[in-house]
Amino acid sequence: MTIIQCLHTAILVSDLEKAEHFYGDILGLEKVDRPLKYPGVWYQIGNYQIHLMVHSGFNFSLSNQEKWGRNHHFALGTDNLNDIINPDSALQKVALNTTSLGLIIKYNCLSS
Repeated sequence: MTIIQCLHTAILVSDLEKAEHFYGDILGLEKVDRPLKYPGVWYQIGNYQIHLMVHSGFNFSLSNQEKWGRNHHFALGTDNLNDIINPDSALQKVALNTTSLGLIIKYNCLSS
């Protein structure tokens, strides 16, 4: 057996509305049909999906406040980094942290 691709990442969220705002409105990801009945949303990126799943008791915390890349995360690529760092970008309202590997976006869509 050979693993040939990664199909999706499931992300627990406590506030689906805030998470949808980030992934759909700010990042501009394409929402796709989701055949399941429990609360959540799916987004499509090429052949890959992000599955947001509501877990009302979920409590997220950073184990490393100074080095964000050492916490639980996944990475996305963009065709134009300048669009992200542009002062008029919606992402300017979130915390940005530049590392040796690139730009890290910290957007707390899990709490008020």
